[in-house]
Amino acid sequence: MEKMSHAFEKMKMLVGMEGEDYHQQPAIEDGNSFSFMDDFNSHCTLTTKQRFYGFAICFVAGLTCTLLSILVFFHPIKFGITFTFGNLLSLGSTAFLIGPKRQVSMMFDPVRIYATAIYLASMIIALFCAFYVYLELHPFRQVHGFKDHAFMF
Repeated sequence: MEKMSHAFEKMKMLVGMEGEDYHQQPAIEDGNSFSFMDDFNSHCTLTTKQRFYGFAICFVAGLTCTLLSILVFFHPIKFGITFTFGNLLSLGSTAFLIGPKRQVSMMFDPVRIYATAIYLASMIIALFCAFYVYLELHPFRQVHGFKDHAFMF
């Protein structure tokens, strides 16, 4: 059991959970009001073990969705949804480790802002192209008024 707690401590240091602002209380701005992210972080208190489980579950689910999107590559809507959902799960998995406030602030850091913009744009473009291709490949359904919804597979 001691090896397990030592391994958790090493992982915390590796991930940066013992960092500068991780365990600090939310900063008070303008008297008694909290910023949204400080308030959100104060309600997201998980133990280290819960954080690692959340990370592992989200990461594996995201990786699974992303890999499944390869299998449905020729079905544009299925591909767009599974690809985007897998990427969002994988991105959210790291928020379990370092917290949502730190995740967002690191993503919009001046050094990473271009990479973040390209990453988010690629997910939006994937969804847009999936729906656009679907509507272009199935014009018959649009013209003749079938009740088939675009999300039905």
